[in-house]
Amino acid sequence: MKRLNPAHTNALLDMINQAPYFRLLSMEMRELGLGHACLEVDLDKKHHNPFGTVHGGVIASVIDTVTFWAIYGDLEEDSGFTSLDCTVNNLGAINKGRLIAKGKRIKTGRSVCIAEAKVEDESGRLLAFGTSKQMVVRGIQTIDHAIQSLGNPPLPPKFIFEAD
Repeated sequence: MKRLNPAHTNALLDMINQAPYFRLLSMEMRELGLGHACLEVDLDKKHHNPFGTVHGGVIASVIDTVTFWAIYGDLEEDSGFTSLDCTVNNLGAINKGRLIAKGKRIKTGRSVCIAEAKVEDESGRLLAFGTSKQMVVRGIQTIDHAIQSLGNPPLPPKFIFEAD
């Protein structure tokens, strides 16, 4: 039986939370596991549209990001994948506080994976939900590419294999 290696997951969280786009939007991946991920954003004026509420593009980025990482744990170590689409259903506005996004795998296929996400405020009020399809492609957007791009050292092995 295989399970995610906690040393890999911890190093990966450190690495992706330092990625330029994560820093730009003040996103922080809090949790990453088999079939799920949790991401938070502490809101600031930089997230606002001209009307003083969080821009829908921020919500879309959060949904796309948390669904991507919800799929990550299900794929083989050298697999690469990229978003095919992302649907966003905005249900409420917010202008301050924290966004909490939880992504969950719906299906992991050989070539296409599907995940869903819910975005809530700190009190649990549902602000948005969405889905994303990811295409699995060898050699594209692998973790090794991220390591090279960000200048990080190699990560520990992704999986630990245990006897049943």
